Amino acid sequence: QVQVVESGGGLVQAGGSLRLSCVVSGNRFSLSAMGWYRQAPGAQRDWVGFITSGGDTHYTHSVKGRFTISRDNAKNTVYLQMSSLKPEDTGLYFCKVWTNTNTYWGQGTQVTVSS
Repeated sequence: QVQVVESGGGLVQAGGSLRLSCVVSGNRFSLSAMGWYRQAPGAQRDWVGFITSGGDTHYTHSVKGRFTISRDNAKNTVYLQMSSLKPEDTGLYFCKVWTNTNTYWGQGTQVTVSS
């Protein structure tokens, strides 16, 4: 059974930084893309960015230059380094991973940015 577990969320002041981690276990197939989404209270879940198996990264416009996604394939882990955080970055951050046959979501980790 595949498990996707996020960690690293918390409360931070505007302008601060956080690093989220997402560890995948139990997968029988190699992971292709690994990505992050977020959901603010009362809003839909939005895409933040993703990293391909080859290491290419793509970000939504609002986080470009502030967020960085990286991955450690040996550890089946993807990271989201967030800096210059803004109150509008507040939300529940989810990890999503793709294999050749399926996609998997984590349960999310809360990020709260105070002004």
